[in-house]
Amino acid sequence: MFPTEVPQSHPGPSALLLLQLLLPPTSAFFPNIWSLLAAPGSITHQDLTEEAALNVTLQLFLEQPPPGRPPLRLEDFLGRTLLADDLFAAYFGPGSPSRRFRAALGEVSRANAAQDFLPASKNDPDLHFDAERLGQGRMRLVGALRETLVAARALDHTLARQRLGAALHALQDFYSHSNWVELGEQQPHPHLLWPRQELQNLAQVSDPTCSDCEELSCPGNWLGFTLLTSGYFGTHPPKPSGKCSHGGHFDRSSSQPPRGGINKDSTSPGFSPHHMLHLQAAKLALLASIQAFSLLRSRLGDRDFSRLLDITPASSLSFVLDTTGSMGEEINAAKIQARHIVEQRRGSPMEPMHYVLVPFHDPGFGPVFTTSDPDSFWQQLNEIHALGGGDEPEMCLSALQLALLHTPPLSDIFVFTDASPKDAFLTNQVESLTQERRCRVTFLVTEDPSRVQGRARREVLSPLRFEPYKAVALASGGEVIFTKDQHIQDVATIVGESMAALVTLPLDPPVMVPGQPLVFSVDGLLQRITVRIHGDISSFWIKNPAGVSQGQEEGMGPLGHTRRFGQFWMVTMDDPLQTGTWEIQVTAEGTPGVRVQAQTSLDFLFHFGIPMEDGPHPGLYPLTQPVAGLQTQLLVEVTGLGSRASPGDPQPHFSHVILRGVPEGAELGQVPLEPVGPPERGLLAASLPAKLLSTPRPFSLELIGQDGVGRRLHRAAPQPSTVVPVLLEGSPGTE
Repeated sequence: MFPTEVPQSHPGPSALLLLQLLLPPTSAFFPNIWSLLAAPGSITHQDLTEEAALNVTLQLFLEQPPPGRPPLRLEDFLGRTLLADDLFAAYFGPGSPSRRFRAALGEVSRANAAQDFLPASKNDPDLHFDAERLGQGRMRLVGALRETLVAARALDHTLARQRLGAALHALQDFYSHSNWVELGEQQPHPHLLWPRQELQNLAQVSDPTCSDCEELSCPGNWLGFTLLTSGYFGTHPPKPSGKCSHGGHFDRSSSQPPRGGINKDSTSPGFSPHHMLHLQAAKLALLASIQAFSLLRSRLGDRDFSRLLDITPASSLSFVLDTTGSMGEEINAAKIQARHIVEQRRGSPMEPMHYVLVPFHDPGFGPVFTTSDPDSFWQQLNEIHALGGGDEPEMCLSALQLALLHTPPLSDIFVFTDASPKDAFLTNQVESLTQERRCRVTFLVTEDPSRVQGRARREVLSPLRFEPYKAVALASGGEVIFTKDQHIQDVATIVGESMAALVTLPLDPPVMVPGQPLVFSVDGLLQRITVRIHGDISSFWIKNPAGVSQGQEEGMGPLGHTRRFGQFWMVTMDDPLQTGTWEIQVTAEGTPGVRVQAQTSLDFLFHFGIPMEDGPHPGLYPLTQPVAGLQTQLLVEVTGLGSRASPGDPQPHFSHVILRGVPEGAELGQVPLEPVGPPERGLLAASLPAKLLSTPRPFSLELIGQDGVGRRLHRAAPQPSTVVPVLLEGSPGTE
């Protein structure tokens, strides 16, 4: 339950800080940053949500000094725009990635914006504090916050962020759609977040509230009484005589006397008759949003609040384990890696905040075990033993699907098995889920595809039986690594390395061509490059831009250290790395697996959207995947823009994206990027070509730019996207 006491009527330290950091006064509100094309200088729901979250995150950092690092000082942030990258660098250390935090904020912001687009919410006056339904709106607002708490405590953070976005949208709309600002109030409504406090002085249906205004701008149409009201929008419910409208070009009620309206959504008089009060409404909406985030923090506690918003540079640890009798070595390998990660990272910024474990065999799978306590995870994992014979195949994809539903987005999931999937019919569903959740799946398989001995089998096994794993790995940006029992503990070390904020470097050509070297670019912002090669390898060499090469011999070489475990090689390059073009030449039977990864904070997030320009709230309808035949925008959010190869270098910038077909790697086109909003936020947009979206197909994204001194930067999205055939309107950001 929410507390019954009334919050302080004066802003606390975070609110005072907020007023220092507020967006420029030239600037609820329109849905997202795309809306600024219709009303430049406006403050959007996205701005308010992200600014409030950053403010409360800074407050948390100020009150909980980082272990082993000097405490943050409030004065270091005054007069500056709050940026997630800066907060993470100050608290967790330079280069600490804020990617997951920014992705979580993006989920909340898109759920907020979607309230203006989804059929179930866009015309509901209770969800926008319209039509004088203030009591009903408050009930729905408090209900959404309660649902946020319940979902967060149940570790369903996707649902929690959706409900939080909906709650914040309504809360922010109150200050734009009601006359709270016109009443001269300087602080948020003291009772709006507290359900046991009655809303006082509400206008009744018989109370006239507005006079007629035939102009776009209506500064004097409010009648000046002391009752609380809000504007009517459209025809449902119909506007009673003498009542205020919402106003703007698309509000049909505003053409009925009294004409005009009172919304303060934007700086544009064509959309907002009370545009002159937009900034005041935005200030109060921002203060109220900070109160809402602070309330959730107090109810959840700092650790669970941090889980809700993924306030950590660390990845989760997620295992899917085959527990049949032949899996003893694999289970031990998973235990060793888990124990190593838990012990090495305990108390550090890279300690995982989420742990997920899903066992499977035949015919069963699950249950899923999730926790934030490393000791509980270790205890649960330690109780798993290989039992029973089990026939090939097993229920692997069912277990993986369960893990995907409980693993935070932008995570790595590791599957340990020696059997093919019995539930291959789930392949397409699991592929789609990996892309929706943006999770990368790596299969560690101790069954060579050509092996025909081992488990009991009911039938002759197809040599293609592992194809579903390869399809899921391709869709998720992961890989399938075949090894043997005696090597699994060594190969499994990739679990810890993959959790170290790595990016995968794009290779050219993207698909191996016999006799042709693979090329990749190294820039000054990359560290700890690792090359992984696996398959039926005869030989390989790696060459740096100076022509220095190193072969497959184990041990130290001129470029780094090589380890071999059966048919799996791992080469760790020495820092500092020479920048420029590197080459890898591999001679092998079949198609070998080659992957190059590196540590860097300079990366990017992306999502898609459909421009909505013909309604009262222009903006970008958020999608996780583009839809065939629809005009679609790509929005890119660059993380780690504060990264510098050398102190004093200018900020990196990006010019375009390359789109490639998957899996063939053919270039589909290059699309220029345009900056959106302040450059320090790293937001870029591009209109995707209609030809690309004409048919459903998978494609990959590569981001191209330059560092501060003109050297090439090249980053690839962790997993491909897919043009889907139809838009299914439902939850925000889903198709």
